[in-house]
Order: sequence, then C-alpha cells, then structure tokens
Amino acid sequence: MSNSLTVRDIDPSDKSWLRRESRSVGISMEELVRRLIHEKRTKTECPPLPSEVFARYFGEEHGVDLPIESNFRFRPVSFTEED
Repeated sequence: MSNSLTVRDIDPSDKSWLRRESRSVGISMEELVRRLIHEKRTKTECPPLPSEVFARYFGEEHGVDLPIESNFRFRPVSFTEED
C-alpha cells in the first residue's frame, strides 16, 4: 500500500534544494521529505511523564496494581510490618 503526497506551488529554489540534497545522500526526493518530516516530529514530541511510562510497562494489563493517585501524583509506598 502506497501513500503519495503532492505538493503544489512549491518554490523552485526549495525544489532544487530538495533535489540536490536527495542526490547527495543517494535517496529519492520523496524519501528525503519523509525523513525530514520524521525528524521534525521526533524533535517536537514531548517526552512522556515517568508515571505514563510506568503505567505503560507495569499497568493493570500487565498484572501490576498501580498506587492510588494523591495530591503528590502517586502515594509513596511504605513497607511496614503489620502484627
């Protein structure tokens, strides 16, 4: 399955820059644009919160009960012995 994107009214100097850059790297113009878009997306994405990462890998669907949320994000775990 192939997706194509058509850019109309692109500045000729931008198009020639894309052509030169793609030729110097040895890939097609389309692949260069894909890589540029991917690079821009990864730079602008916000890193996930530690609690989101914890929930993704150790959440209820993985058999781990997450601590109850409180005013301080998560209640600290205390290890006390009950008699």
